[in-house]
Amino acid sequence: MADTANPQVPVAVHTAWKDKLVDYVISHSGGILSAIAVIVVGIVAAGWIGKLMGRFLEKKSMEPPVRMLLVRIVKLLVFASALVVALGTAGMDVTALIAGISVAGVGVGLAMQGILGNLFAGLTIIFTKPFRVNEYIEILSVQGQVVQIELLSTTLVHGDRSRVVIPNRKIVGEILHNYGTIRQLDLSVGVAYGTDLGAAFQAIGEVLKANRRILREFEPYVGVTALKGSFVEIAVKPWVGTADFGLAAAEINRAIVTSFRERKIEIPFPQREIRLLNDPVPSVQPR
Repeated sequence: MADTANPQVPVAVHTAWKDKLVDYVISHSGGILSAIAVIVVGIVAAGWIGKLMGRFLEKKSMEPPVRMLLVRIVKLLVFASALVVALGTAGMDVTALIAGISVAGVGVGLAMQGILGNLFAGLTIIFTKPFRVNEYIEILSVQGQVVQIELLSTTLVHGDRSRVVIPNRKIVGEILHNYGTIRQLDLSVGVAYGTDLGAAFQAIGEVLKANRRILREFEPYVGVTALKGSFVEIAVKPWVGTADFGLAAAEINRAIVTSFRERKIEIPFPQREIRLLNDPVPSVQPR
């Protein structure tokens, strides 16, 4: 009959490893203390050099995402160098460690394809600049003002202050509509066919001049765009800043209605004229 496993064996193995660790710490205590000191110095140096790099790049009028990326890379390189020196000081085989990190890096890269895709897409956006912060864009059936461009994602803000975070790899290669920092309103109003169009245009022009949100450097378009069944459609297309897009539309519509009422300009209701040519129900004559 086979002997059962000796329960003392795991304890003995654990004790052996513990003794080896204690012996290693005692024999390499000086190197370990030096390695800790090197790591602390590396952390302090990385932060200090990162601040100097950031101040230097601010004077170069560089895009904030690019500046942030370069500062992070410099800090990471300084800390990585300090870590390698510290491990070598502590008595570890740095060459074997670097080879192991390289092999592990390949596996990590394969496991992080999505993140790396977002990262490279973010770098593409940062350097090609298809849009900038504070510009209004439309992409992937969403739209909003760009408030933040990061390495992995881009954040938009709607007029209702809600946020949309888009992974950068979803942006690169898609059709992008960039409105910039200004937008053109697409409003319309209907007037009766008997209306004096000159008076209607004058009233709309006075409304646009009175609105402080309208951009004066761009001439607004006002003209007849369609002849509908019961009214003449007049397009009203002034230019406004992206932040004033929703408010300006509401203010202009209200002011046009008020001005038309004061000038007795009719805004007709939808209506249809129906004529009965024959009586569909035959009359019954009494006998």
